Amino acid sequence: MWFDMENFAGQFAAEEVNLVNSVFKLLLSMVLGAMVGLERRHKGQIAGMRTFALICMGATLAMLVSIYIPMRLFNWTANGDPGRIAAQVISGIGFLGAGAIIQMKGSVRGLTTAAGMWMTASIGLAVGAGMYKVAVIAGVLIILVLTLLEICEKHLFKGREQKIVRLKVNYIVKDASPFRQFFSTHNVHISDEFLRYDYTQETTIINFMVRSHDKTDFIKLFDEIHATGDVLSLTLTNEVNN
Repeated sequence: MWFDMENFAGQFAAEEVNLVNSVFKLLLSMVLGAMVGLERRHKGQIAGMRTFALICMGATLAMLVSIYIPMRLFNWTANGDPGRIAAQVISGIGFLGAGAIIQMKGSVRGLTTAAGMWMTASIGLAVGAGMYKVAVIAGVLIILVLTLLEICEKHLFKGREQKIVRLKVNYIVKDASPFRQFFSTHNVHISDEFLRYDYTQETTIINFMVRSHDKTDFIKLFDEIHATGDVLSLTLTNEVNN
């Protein structure tokens, strides 16, 4: 018989690295990584299924190589360190994580995706080491964190997302407290503010970082601020212009 089931099962369950269990581990890590990537892609992130699948598979392959070299060359003696190559994955994944983080003026995006990459790489290492149950459970927990906890955050902090109100004023502002009073009247909390002066045109750009409820009427707020006659433009955005 060309296919020996007993031999196949033995290779699959073997602790040593062989073709059968290596292919299975790579396939499992591909599926787990793609699951996480699917959720990230659904949220509109650039890193999607292919990126996370490759990260997880790469970490698994690194773990397999880490196990294979001491097994093959050192016969599991003290000269071989199964964790040496795999350990570099944890530090090396930081480069990909940094690439996933988009820093804008006043806000940072991509931290969750970067953390997901780091966790996915760890799952790949677990699969490569043969910790199948732990890897699958970790994959499920990542999906729960990225979905259920997001729902909880939105429920707990509903309407409290940070926004930036940008004012361009036609004079050099020495005291911004009159503008702060408008926000206080509408129960809008100012967490920080940034000012940029243009002395050639005698204008000031003020960026107020604010938190408010969903019911806040920013149009009415802007009308009141504009009524002072000193404001050239008003913008509601998520990015600070400094």
